[in-house]
Amino acid sequence: MAENREVLLKQDERVYYDEKCPGCKIDKLKQSNPNIPFKHLFYVFIVALVADLPIATLFPFMYFMVRDFHIAKREEDIGYYAGAIGASFMCGRFLTSLFWGMIADRYGRKPVIIFGTIAVLIFNTLFGLSTNFWMAVSMRFLQGCLCGNLGAVKAYASEICRKEYQALGMSIISTAWGIALVIGPALGGFLAQPAEKFPDVFSKESLFGRFPYFLPCLFISIIALVITILCFWLPETLHFHSKNDEEEHEKLCDRLEASTYGSDLNSNSQECEDDCQTPQQSLYKNWPLMSSIIVYCVFQLHDMAYAEIFPLWAVSPKKLGGLSYSSSQVGEALSISGMGMLLFQLFVYPPLEKKCGFLKLTQIGAVVTIALLLTYPFMANLCGLTLTLVIDYASVMKNIVSVSIATGLFLLQNRAVSQKQRGAANGISMAGMSLFKAAGPAGGGSLFSWAMSRRHASFLPGVHMVFFILNVIEFIALMMTFKPFLEVSK
Repeated sequence: MAENREVLLKQDERVYYDEKCPGCKIDKLKQSNPNIPFKHLFYVFIVALVADLPIATLFPFMYFMVRDFHIAKREEDIGYYAGAIGASFMCGRFLTSLFWGMIADRYGRKPVIIFGTIAVLIFNTLFGLSTNFWMAVSMRFLQGCLCGNLGAVKAYASEICRKEYQALGMSIISTAWGIALVIGPALGGFLAQPAEKFPDVFSKESLFGRFPYFLPCLFISIIALVITILCFWLPETLHFHSKNDEEEHEKLCDRLEASTYGSDLNSNSQECEDDCQTPQQSLYKNWPLMSSIIVYCVFQLHDMAYAEIFPLWAVSPKKLGGLSYSSSQVGEALSISGMGMLLFQLFVYPPLEKKCGFLKLTQIGAVVTIALLLTYPFMANLCGLTLTLVIDYASVMKNIVSVSIATGLFLLQNRAVSQKQRGAANGISMAGMSLFKAAGPAGGGSLFSWAMSRRHASFLPGVHMVFFILNVIEFIALMMTFKPFLEVSK
């Protein structure tokens, strides 16, 4: 028995049969180093951050940018055009996410990531130099089309970590979004219109005076340039082998799979077995993958609708069921929630995931969200410091459970496919998510306006109806996390 075990271990070592293959080098590194790969996770973080910052930065000045374009005939129409600019990015990403995923599976994660950061550098700069509405929409649309690095980096995060650290890798991506939510709106609000805010530094005849929204975009583009340069040292994780090597590898995997000891070998052997399945199963027939993507999209629809509704509700007057907040108070609440999300993802989520499992955390998060949103309409009865503390706590909790749900579903999606299909799988996920994220703000705004028109109704008046419908969406998503709908890949 011991001899057979030794033979199998020697065969397992031969899984790394190509010293020139970057994927094999990473697999060797994962086997020899049981520690957290901090260096590689740093790359994951900065790539995700540069993809998220342009999304979060423009919202503080979008209203004023559209106003200065003079395209809206009435002030009430500004929101419509601002929504079109915001949705154009997601529409572009929806159209090309699958394409970039397939490119990442064929040519590697690194080329897609580098190309995506270059796209941010170019089109985010041009967006800041927009002189009319259609140029702004075009630049955002092209940036969404050509920046496919978020799907690639999700695949990269799952491949760069040993299995016990994959939850940490996925949480790093969510952490980057949390930081983008903290510093993005601050950059957009502070650096936009510098000639008006800092007339002693920027004159109206200067470049930043003639293009009042260029400075925050330029700042993000400089960050993108630095990250683009750093990404040239990004190690590739995809395997590249000749046809003969693949055949030899397949035979080895077959021997490992047939062995009675196959289940005792390290997780790298399991990855080997997964990659050797031929022919590759169609992603659209992979129900563990597709069910997790559908559930993810429904949760994202809820989150984007909430993201649109929360500031509208917060700034509404008390007589309409709102909080009578100022824009600075809303920004403060969002920044605090982003910081809370960051700390939770770094220090709390990984040990919780090990103890409870990511699917259980996703289900618990949905239940907590429903219970939390039930209390929102009654918060308008509070005032002063009590209201501030309650809203800040509720906002932090809402963002924590939302990011926990997203991280768990990221893990489900990446474990449902082999490495050869992981890029395309994340592309499908990003496409679906982008479509729902484009629909979420429009739906949330329309829902809020409709609910305000019936605030004197006897059944669920005003904001009570808003948060009830949000809870219905969350409850549907929760039910979808159970069998027979959601199937977890073994």
